Amino acid sequence: MQAGNARYRTASDLPEVLPVFPLTAALLLPGGRIPLNIFEPRYLEMVDHALAHDRLIGMVQPRLDGATRPDGEPEICDVGCIGRLTSFAETGDGRYLISLQGVCRFRVVSEKTVKSPFRQCGVNCFAADLDEDAGAADVDRSALLKAFRAYLKANDLDADWDSISRAENATLVNALSMMAPYGAAEKQALLEAPDLKTRAETLIAITEMALARADDDFGTSLQ
Repeated sequence: MQAGNARYRTASDLPEVLPVFPLTAALLLPGGRIPLNIFEPRYLEMVDHALAHDRLIGMVQPRLDGATRPDGEPEICDVGCIGRLTSFAETGDGRYLISLQGVCRFRVVSEKTVKSPFRQCGVNCFAADLDEDAGAADVDRSALLKAFRAYLKANDLDADWDSISRAENATLVNALSMMAPYGAAEKQALLEAPDLKTRAETLIAITEMALARADDDFGTSLQ
């Protein structure tokens, strides 16, 4: 079990209320790590709150349809991912540079009325995510790597294939999903995939569609 999940065995080990950080096209998955540059005062206070309590923050996207609350703040998606604050640095200009490591996904149950400037939600955790190997054996690793290689080749990119070859299926699927340069809707689809097998299949499908669009655009440009 990876360090981010080591202290969380069951859903009861996690809080029922979380501070949430709405951020478009930011994808955090269990076991993954995301760096964040925090500068807005309310989110600086959110980080202070997390450091003083359980070090947990809920990453979530604003609703994909652009819906807003009466106060103008965005409505948020129903599913996000809990991140544990694993590194912290303060800059000379008042920013925080932090890293969150994914613990498990959550479903928003309710948004709380709070005095804090940052938002807080009641959540139900996806307890199955705490078993990071669940479903890993069902992943079509060869198909995933084939799609990834094709994407890299099409975009003239390279990768650390030694590290990729050593990565276990769960790490590979979640890492590739997080690093994929897709939009908010695709990121949410990857987040909400019910299991690793489905997430891998979703990533392959999104990648193949991106490659097909690129081929169509290239063909059109030559006509």
